Amino acid sequence: MLSLTDDRPSDFDSYWQSTLRDLATLAPAPEVEHLPLRDTDFAELYGVRLTSIGPYRLFAYLSIPKGAGPFPARYTAGNYGSVHSIPSGPANISRGRYITFSIAVRGQRGSDRPFAADFPGLLTAGIDDPEAYVYRGIVADCCRGLDYLLSRPEVDPSRVLATGNELALITAALRPQITHVVYTPGLFYATADLAPLTEAYPLEEINDYLRLYPEKRKAVHRSLSYMDTRWFAPKVKATTLLMVGGKGELFSRENLAPLARSLGGSIEVYETTHSGYTDGVFTEEWITRQSGFSDAILPEQWQLRRRQPCGYPRLPP
Repeated sequence: MLSLTDDRPSDFDSYWQSTLRDLATLAPAPEVEHLPLRDTDFAELYGVRLTSIGPYRLFAYLSIPKGAGPFPARYTAGNYGSVHSIPSGPANISRGRYITFSIAVRGQRGSDRPFAADFPGLLTAGIDDPEAYVYRGIVADCCRGLDYLLSRPEVDPSRVLATGNELALITAALRPQITHVVYTPGLFYATADLAPLTEAYPLEEINDYLRLYPEKRKAVHRSLSYMDTRWFAPKVKATTLLMVGGKGELFSRENLAPLARSLGGSIEVYETTHSGYTDGVFTEEWITRQSGFSDAILPEQWQLRRRQPCGYPRLPP
């Protein structure tokens, strides 16, 4: 296990309290547009625009099952990438079981005016100043999205699941209404310690920045310390599925042990097989159980693979 730096800022709590106060001063001012082209026999789709700190207008997709609710909700917090997709879960038909909500945080397409992020580039935008760091605003964006989702009368507040990278866990820490989290580390776990150990993006973006601006190392590490999930973990009361890497990998079970020990809610640790099928089936079945259902809705190709003795679908002649 790595020796990690304890760099928790003394004003960590007040930094985030101030951020949430800034958010609370702004009305979400939702604009909701029905997108009938994306409707199905079992769900309706809407485009939603909301105001976050800045002020900054965001875009999100909201899918609502047809029929009588309330329904469990699946919230996809902002991922690291230029685009976000219509929320569907692993199988599009799952939109008939869950309310699904996917937010494009500032910089992502759909929420890229006036700021269109570069990739790589988003992870270091404003990183030499904690107040100006783009991820301060992005965390606020994720909280604003969750607030709107919970305002929908169709949502069952006892079953609200967030999935994603650190943003899912951070949102759960700042918004305890989230009941379940699927957290896949990749951005903000002991970043100052782990980034120098890899050349893979997105963490290599930090290394690139510090090679270009070595004199800003202290300031960069300070901004990263406000995002570190180790300091958010005790505030998370949700049931958490922690996705970890294999032995010797950057986000291994051993390296993530400090976070796992400090999480405030119950936790299950799953070690990835690096198989989209195997990991996907496990995750979907976990979500299904936590949501109170007995039968997981799996994509057709996963169902076909399960039926084949060798585990792989047969190709047509």
